[in-house]
Amino acid sequence: MTVGSGLLLFAAGVVAGFINAVAGGGSAVTIPILVEMVGGSVANGTNRVAILIANGVASASYAKGGAVLWRRVWPLIPPAVVGAAAGAVVASRLDADAMRRVFGVVLILVAASVALRPSQWVEGRETSLAEPWRSLVFLGIGFYGGFVQAGVGFLLLIGLVLGSGFDLVKGNGAKVVLIASYTIVALPIFLSAGQVDLGLGLFLAAGNSTGALVATRLALREGAIAWMRWVLVVAAVAAAVRMIVL
Repeated sequence: MTVGSGLLLFAAGVVAGFINAVAGGGSAVTIPILVEMVGGSVANGTNRVAILIANGVASASYAKGGAVLWRRVWPLIPPAVVGAAAGAVVASRLDADAMRRVFGVVLILVAASVALRPSQWVEGRETSLAEPWRSLVFLGIGFYGGFVQAGVGFLLLIGLVLGSGFDLVKGNGAKVVLIASYTIVALPIFLSAGQVDLGLGLFLAAGNSTGALVATRLALREGAIAWMRWVLVVAAVAAAVRMIVL
């Protein structure tokens, strides 16, 4: 790794960490750079090092600001972790291209919902998904996160905000806790398969964590939902275009 490529990776990590902490799709920034450095399968695994550390940092920051509703988050962790473990196991055996294109269409619908029906994303309410449907939804989201990771933040926000009644700030607080939780299980699977460059992952994690810390502090300020909503729209559209077209 040259000094120039290292600085590029760190800068991309800062951007990705910021986006991931308040929306999703940050891995679309970092994965292409990692692919050029180490190839596709190792890029997918190496990215998980940064994901784990950055989401751990974001979780602590959101929790400190009172934006993690632990009573409602704890029941969601087991299905997400089980799904992610299964997704990580099959990640190197299946083609993710078709799944990404379908998900790209889903992201366009998410962006439309955030832009046209903002009240659903701004006003918290009681849980609307009943069991066992809630656990099945987060089992499926966890599988996707373990398998691909890129864009899973959008899926989690759909489940947390539209399906489980969180507002956008507290939904992001729950999201980073869930991602950190299942990545603890998924990362060792990629490590055991020899698909992690730990040095690059830690370097990227420094950038990701910096961006995540800045984003969470801004998100906890009064009135933050207004700008977070538009970050979510832009990030969703950008990720969708990349998944469908590229």
